[in-house]
Amino acid sequence: MKDAAPQPTLLADYRPYPFDVTGVELTFRLSPEATRVVARIGFAPNPARPGRNDLRLDGEKLKLHSAKIDSKPVKPDQDAEGLTVPASQLPDGPFTWDAEVEIDPKGNTALEGLYMSGGIYCTQCEAEGFRKITYYPDRPDVMAPFKVRIESDLPVLLSNGNPTAKGKGWAEWTDPWPKPAYLFALVAGDLVAVSDTFTTMSGKTVDLNIWVREGDEDRCAYAMDSLIRSMKWDEEVYGREYDLDVFNIVAIDDFNMGAMENKGLNIFNSKLVLASPETATDGDFERIEGVIAHEYFHNWTGDRITCRDWFQLCLKEGLTVFRDQQFTSDMRSEPVKRIEDVLTLRARQFREDMGPLAHPVRPESYIEINNFYTATVYEKGAEVIGMLKRLVGDDGYRKALDLYFERHDGEAATIEDWLMVFEDATGRDLTQFKRWYTDAGTPRLTVAEDWSDGSFTLTFTQKTPPTPGQDKKKPRVIPIAVGLLNPNGDEVVPTMILEMTKATQSFRFEELASRPVPSILRGFSAPVVLDRDVPAEERAFLLAHDTDPFNKWESGRALAKDVLVSMIGKDEAPSQSFIDALGRVLTNDSLDPAFRALCLRMPSEDDLAQTLHDAGQVPDPEAIHAGRGALSKAIARSLQKPLVATYDAMATPGEFAPDATSAGKRALRLACLWLLNHIDNGTRAAALFASADNMTESHGALACLIEGGRGTREIGAFYERWKDNRLVIDKWFMVQVLHAAPKDAAPTAERLAEHPDFEWTNPNRFRALLGALGANHAGFHETSGRAYRFYADWLLKLDPLNPQTTARMSTAFETWSRYDVDRKSMIRAELDRIAATEGLSRDTYEMVTRIRAADA
Repeated sequence: MKDAAPQPTLLADYRPYPFDVTGVELTFRLSPEATRVVARIGFAPNPARPGRNDLRLDGEKLKLHSAKIDSKPVKPDQDAEGLTVPASQLPDGPFTWDAEVEIDPKGNTALEGLYMSGGIYCTQCEAEGFRKITYYPDRPDVMAPFKVRIESDLPVLLSNGNPTAKGKGWAEWTDPWPKPAYLFALVAGDLVAVSDTFTTMSGKTVDLNIWVREGDEDRCAYAMDSLIRSMKWDEEVYGREYDLDVFNIVAIDDFNMGAMENKGLNIFNSKLVLASPETATDGDFERIEGVIAHEYFHNWTGDRITCRDWFQLCLKEGLTVFRDQQFTSDMRSEPVKRIEDVLTLRARQFREDMGPLAHPVRPESYIEINNFYTATVYEKGAEVIGMLKRLVGDDGYRKALDLYFERHDGEAATIEDWLMVFEDATGRDLTQFKRWYTDAGTPRLTVAEDWSDGSFTLTFTQKTPPTPGQDKKKPRVIPIAVGLLNPNGDEVVPTMILEMTKATQSFRFEELASRPVPSILRGFSAPVVLDRDVPAEERAFLLAHDTDPFNKWESGRALAKDVLVSMIGKDEAPSQSFIDALGRVLTNDSLDPAFRALCLRMPSEDDLAQTLHDAGQVPDPEAIHAGRGALSKAIARSLQKPLVATYDAMATPGEFAPDATSAGKRALRLACLWLLNHIDNGTRAAALFASADNMTESHGALACLIEGGRGTREIGAFYERWKDNRLVIDKWFMVQVLHAAPKDAAPTAERLAEHPDFEWTNPNRFRALLGALGANHAGFHETSGRAYRFYADWLLKLDPLNPQTTARMSTAFETWSRYDVDRKSMIRAELDRIAATEGLSRDTYEMVTRIRAADA
């Protein structure tokens, strides 16, 4: 970088802001390149920071036209990050700050603050975007009620809270609930609403609106249905009622994230709102349901109670992820949802914990807070909540949450506040449990077994590997869910929670008639790695007999990984006993089709690379890809008859339904198709593509064809049909690169980057192409290094315009240190090239230098 390395912000340096904000009034006079923002803000000395203090306000890329304190002009000291009014120029007591600034929404390509998306004004202020709108103490512990006036000729003018007045060319909104600036929102544009109402448990009628561009109205029904179900669920399960007269959602095409929980005005990436059977897959429908719920649930866990500082981000995000996981489990299949959540955790968060980006659920420092919207904060944060619930029980959890809402409503809270309500509500000492928040890394559990005279003992040992800045880790509280099965498959000890608190700890089971088979870590009761040598016969036994759905699936997955590792490393033939066991799952009609589909899914190539790395081997991406294909072909040949029968039986004729049962059948059908595609020359995939009346099957068939080296005609037909639908064309870009053969992945990405529809400044389109390349494991790591260079070139191109998306996309290089010398050398050169670029954003600089530090 041209400038000195940016300095970190430290949790230890936290101090309360010296002033309370008593109220905020904002007027926006909208203009694409010269919007005027007039701010009137009331300040009062904060008793928590006694003495005379300067007034420091955050502000970036603002043109200050005037500034006054109590109506008297002032000339503050300005710098690139804000302004300061010395204490000597401030009154002793409360005062009013008035300022007028000018901003350029059209030129705001970073998509933070107030920007434009296809002619629509919109905002994204989390984490620190409000400072690009006006001068303000842009931190989450400063909370105030907001009143907003928007002046524009555009027909729809929206902000937080309730609408309080409007006229020709203007509208006013008042949010009575104090909120931090990161929850501020404004939308103005030519939009249409899909509307409904919801009656709360106290009888209040709430107006619901989903605002979209004209022409998109027919793809909002599922999002609205998800919202209504979310509101009802939050009342029934958590006792939380909505607290405004209106709830608005707006769908925006240009958005760095998935969605934002701004109080009463949620702004969504359009891909997480718009859905129809013809344009959205079952996965899209489920994601829409989950994200709509997530953002709505934030109304209490994030808005009414927010986080004191950004180090406490997991307090709102981990808790709300846990809540949306509960919701989806109740709406769909709980076992399938649990397996999918663990797959996501292992693919993203375990990878994070095992590499240079490892950090605690509550980090101690950061350079750029946008880089800490991570799987550790979100997914692992949710797992920590789940462990708390297992330890205190359902009743204890509900008591603690009720106390949390009662005690901290309207406050900016900390992890200490959160744990204290559990201690006060349940009487438990959570001092040791707090290590889940403060210590990075994934604990590894080993287990020894002893059988003697009807007594069975399990002895566990826990160890957490060193992570950056934390070499030694003390033991954590680990809830280990265990059940015991006897040799004929009957359960002799039902699921019980073993509470591990020591580095090594034993648990004994008495009065057993025969040596049992243990089912350990049922439901994935803790986010740990279980290192246990299990014979293939025992894995097959658990796959056939385990009553815990997660461990039933886990046994099959472990068998598959064992078989694949043997095929890749020892060139062994596929295991027929594994294939036979898989066949029994496939034909077991008592099992949920969605569960059977998960069992048929092969471990990912990235997962296998990590497995080999953990075993002390250097993973070969091309060998992994070939081994995975060979096993799929062997399964298809051996199970061809039941695969064909199941494929035919799982057809869902009639009108498309996005419900869990129908989606499960389609998932199993496509899982069968994926395997059969290895032996039928793509005939079934081509036929399904030609006949499919829904995107799930159309897209799934196209992916099969591309994976098999076919589909040129179908790729063209797909584009011609959907070239005017921006979200479907994202899928078109992604599917071609994600499923390309290893040698074709980079050339395909290069070719598509020249396509006139590759609007690379749109985050969805950029992620569709570049994200697919990074996710094509063998293609990204193809031996020439062509993909590395192409990927790095595009990161450098995007960084000046959108640092936030660039930084997040740089994680494609995160696992580079596990590969061979030649690949490491090529990636190291690209990382060094990026880090040395003059003017590189601090977002990308932080990520790339942390990833580069993995070179040990």
